[in-house]
Formats: sequence, C-alpha cells, structure tokens
Amino acid sequence: MAVKLQEDADPMLDINMTPLIDVLLVLLIMFIVTIPIMTHAVKLDMPRPNPNVIEPPLPPEVIELEIDYDGTILWNQTVVPGLGTLEQYFHQEGMKEPQPELHIRANKRAKYDTVAKVLALAQRQGVNKIGFVGMEQFAD
Repeated sequence: MAVKLQEDADPMLDINMTPLIDVLLVLLIMFIVTIPIMTHAVKLDMPRPNPNVIEPPLPPEVIELEIDYDGTILWNQTVVPGLGTLEQYFHQEGMKEPQPELHIRANKRAKYDTVAKVLALAQRQGVNKIGFVGMEQFAD
C-alpha cells in the first residue's frame, strides 16, 4: 500500500456526496412513512329518511320526593303523613307504564335511616327509575 502525499497546497474541490445522499434518503423514508394514507375510502350506504317517522314518546313523568332533616317527606311538594301512605303512592306509581322517574332530594342533615327506608319501600313496590338530585350540597 502506497500513500501518496500531495505536495501541492491546492484545496480539495470535490464534495463527498455519500453522507448527503444518506441523509436525503433517510428524510425521504421518514416522509413516506409519516404521510397519512388518504387513498382509502369507505363507502357507506346510509339509510334514507323515512317520511312515516313515528314521533318519540313523551318524556316520563317526574316525581319529586324530598326528605327533610327532621324526617318530613314531601311528594311533589305535598307532605306525606307516614310511610304507609308513601308505600301506597309507590305501589300506584310502580304499576304505571311507562314508569315515572323518582327524583329523591335528601337534605344534607337527613337521617340515613329515613332515606334507606324510603329507598327500600320504592324498591319493594317495583319503582325502578330512581335517581338522586341536589348532590351539590354534599360537595363540602
């Protein structure tokens, strides 16, 4: 192996193109891989609007049941005299079709025992749509 030393101090005018080509190929591959494929189209046959559309049913009846801190139970702002009367109300409402929604609003200081008894009565009489409202008072 012979080494040729240049005695001339002429600058080298040729650029090494290999690293430049390597970088460009890597960028090209990255560009191709990251382009989202937009050529795939899915044709959907959407149903045509039916002119004989039946209107949606009316929203269900809502029963507001409030349980006060002293155990007073209000059925749509009417005081319920006792749990026996409340059980009769639940029986009547549980037989309806569609069943009304029962919105229970318990006071923050209401006894847990009273709320549990009301929920048990509603469940025994077949009231299935039960929800609690006014829960923001318990956020503290």
